[in-house]
Amino acid sequence: MVQKLDRLKESPSQTAGPYVHIGATPNWVEITGVWNEDLGLVLVGPETKGERIVVQGRIFDGSGTPLKDALVEIWQADAQGLYNSPQEKRGKADPHFTGWGRQPTDGTTGEYRFETIKPGRVPYKDGRLMAPHITFWIVARGINMGLHTRMYFGDEEAANAECPVLARIEHKVRVPTLIASRSEEKGMPTYTFDIRLQGEKETVFFDI
Repeated sequence: MVQKLDRLKESPSQTAGPYVHIGATPNWVEITGVWNEDLGLVLVGPETKGERIVVQGRIFDGSGTPLKDALVEIWQADAQGLYNSPQEKRGKADPHFTGWGRQPTDGTTGEYRFETIKPGRVPYKDGRLMAPHITFWIVARGINMGLHTRMYFGDEEAANAECPVLARIEHKVRVPTLIASRSEEKGMPTYTFDIRLQGEKETVFFDI
């Protein structure tokens, strides 16, 4: 006889739907009274250590159309390469830096924008240092599971060349889809990172 297992069954998967960015960031769409400030809106404060930067871009679908209702979350290390997490055992992260942010894409332009700091290098599981990077998580209508990718910095050529994660990408012609270009915006370093879900120059996504 088959033994009965009293375990919770997996819920059926479904798409995020067109309103996930509204539920996660209500103040963005002028739904007030849920909480004073949308979670993940601010990553840095006056006492945060490190180089202040702006990360911006758009998310394109397979037809090349910007998504105007996507939700973007980022995770990153602080300027010393430490995470603001209870699992961080290498040292104490900057208490004035959250290390996590959340923004919806703009309903008119499809753009997202984060004010943050440039992260330090973090060791890979074998001890080799990875290049500075920011992890992205994207959800939107039609996406069954959140998509994970990484943004690397175009002005970190030496670190990118020796990064063990970038080295694992088999098709080297796709590595540039993870590299953000640098410019200046009102005197602040600005990195533009466009994400393409399908089609030509599709962004590399990670199975994690």
